[in-house]
Amino acid sequence: MPASIRKIIVQTDETHIEMGENVSPPTRRAVACAVIENPFAGRYEKDLSLLTEIGVELGDLLTRRCLAALGIAGGEAESFGKAAIVGDGGELEHAAAILHPKMGTPVRAALVKGPALIPSAKKMGGMGTAIDVPLGHKDAAFVRSHFDAVEARVPDAPRRGEIVVAIAITDSGRPLPRIGGLQKHEIKGEDGLR
Repeated sequence: MPASIRKIIVQTDETHIEMGENVSPPTRRAVACAVIENPFAGRYEKDLSLLTEIGVELGDLLTRRCLAALGIAGGEAESFGKAAIVGDGGELEHAAAILHPKMGTPVRAALVKGPALIPSAKKMGGMGTAIDVPLGHKDAAFVRSHFDAVEARVPDAPRRGEIVVAIAITDSGRPLPRIGGLQKHEIKGEDGLR
């Protein structure tokens, strides 16, 4: 059963100047959110595999929406993250079922690579609740320049019986990173760490 999607919101941000310094090229982040019906709202369900399959569907859809918003091919993406907000009548495990078992596979396929763990966040909340979608480099978790987050919020969601699911993709790290650590040109990409 495909996700019952009420709405999709995609937003981008570009930073051109930070603390009076030019950022060239600008850092760019996109986040795509889908507001979906929670098929298990209001009741306990032992088998959450339906939500796991919805995670597969949304992983592909939202990643492609982010890439389109940034105007880049999948291989040009540098960092990623995912998050979900569960509305009234749901439980935190519903977000976990969407985000964790299978969502990463279509995200990585759309990005061509991505052996690092996809950072994630989940919470309960009502309409207008914001969540910080954590970001990390898709090929090497130890790249400090890409430790970041982008806020996702849908003003009229999640309503009772809904879940907001978000994917974030960037084509860069933070503006003007300078705290050392593994640099992106040093990535080996063998184990998702370095």
